[in-house]
Amino acid sequence: MSPQTLVLGANRLAALSWGETSAPTWVALHGWLDNAATFSRLAPALVTTLGIRLVALDLPGHGHSPHRGAGADYPLWGYVPDVLDALDVLDLRSTTLVGHSMGAGVASLIAAAAPERVDRLVLIDGLASTTSEPDETATQLQAALHARRRPRSAGKGYATLDNAVAARVRGGVTRIDGDTAQPIVERNLVNREDGRYHWRTDRRLVQPSLLRWTAAQMLATVAGIRAPVLLLQATGGVLTERPYLGEACRRIDGLERRIVSGGHHLHLERVRVAQVASEIVRWHQSIIGEPVS
Repeated sequence: MSPQTLVLGANRLAALSWGETSAPTWVALHGWLDNAATFSRLAPALVTTLGIRLVALDLPGHGHSPHRGAGADYPLWGYVPDVLDALDVLDLRSTTLVGHSMGAGVASLIAAAAPERVDRLVLIDGLASTTSEPDETATQLQAALHARRRPRSAGKGYATLDNAVAARVRGGVTRIDGDTAQPIVERNLVNREDGRYHWRTDRRLVQPSLLRWTAAQMLATVAGIRAPVLLLQATGGVLTERPYLGEACRRIDGLERRIVSGGHHLHLERVRVAQVASEIVRWHQSIIGEPVS
């Protein structure tokens, strides 16, 4: 199933869409340094089984969406207005949000801050924001400021798509194989006049955050989530490293947490995507009262 390419609103946020425009629409949010193509293997299964339309956004600075202006930054909460604007353009008073990793964090913030816009929440190996202890604030700020003042080279690019995929596999913060990374990498590349492939993503995305929330802020925020939540935690993902994950889950009424075998990008792994889709379908059917197959 091939996706439709969309451009949303005056800020020209890029997106990919699967399914009929007349079907109930879900909105999907990708992870850090990824893009809408991260849902390219999961979306067709959900669209076919649930009879929905799935619109996956390229968040600002990622994929085909524009970069933020000079002097701007990319804090997690900064994406919240972008997503709400996209919901307005799609004429969605409320919707189901599907988020992976960073996108799960953004979706969590939206569900807490604008609960009337979120019917249900599907989180794939991500929840809320990463945190720091209060006494780490100065150190975090120092590292972030140093990174922003460091000169940046343009980068030489890559001779082939395979070279770019290999670079993503080698340099990724989380483990990923070439076949899993390929859809993301392809959408994140542009072939320039020099004949080489260069990243579309804003290079400022790799800079450390100026500030991080404290655990108390994160826990108080997730406690405001009112929508039913499905959390799919990967056995080889990043959530196992989160010290406050258990407490965060306990703060959310209506959260169902399922442990699924796979890596951080399990929704894009060919051997895992069917299981991920099945978990989402079963949960959704149980929420809306349909028989669970």
